[in-house]
Amino acid sequence: MLLILQVLTITVVAIAMALALAHALELPGKLRLGKEQYFAVQPIYYPGFTIGGAAEPAGLVLSAVLLFLTPPRTLAFWLIAAAFIGLLAMQAIYWILTHPVNNFWLKDVKLRGMSADFFSLGTSHVVADSGTLDWTYLRDRWEFSHVARAAFGLISLVLLAMAVAL
Repeated sequence: MLLILQVLTITVVAIAMALALAHALELPGKLRLGKEQYFAVQPIYYPGFTIGGAAEPAGLVLSAVLLFLTPPRTLAFWLIAAAFIGLLAMQAIYWILTHPVNNFWLKDVKLRGMSADFFSLGTSHVVADSGTLDWTYLRDRWEFSHVARAAFGLISLVLLAMAVAL
């Protein structure tokens, strides 16, 4: 049963990391886009990445369970604990930096059901005042937050794989 949990945790964390990494790998090309092109491209991520985004909280829960089941004060325990902290950092970056900008990109998109509920969470005054901001500020905030998220996701994935390989 532990092996199934380990494989499932690594798989789910790999999915979460892959989505952030996909955004990070698009960075050079997207920085070359003008405002109209960028605004036309940005909404294509929804709902696909939103559906895959469920892997992030699932990865946190699974890694917490794995941590709980791992003998304390072992190398595997500390590797899983560090991976868990990395996954927490991914979430913090998303909710503090990325999510408010997502709300801006989607302000004119009519969302329904769970998507509407999810993107209504944590509406930020920073984005509400975005009419006074240069669009490149929001673009850079969104794009570079995904680079940071990809880094934390990759580090967490490697740490989990090391812990399981022990």
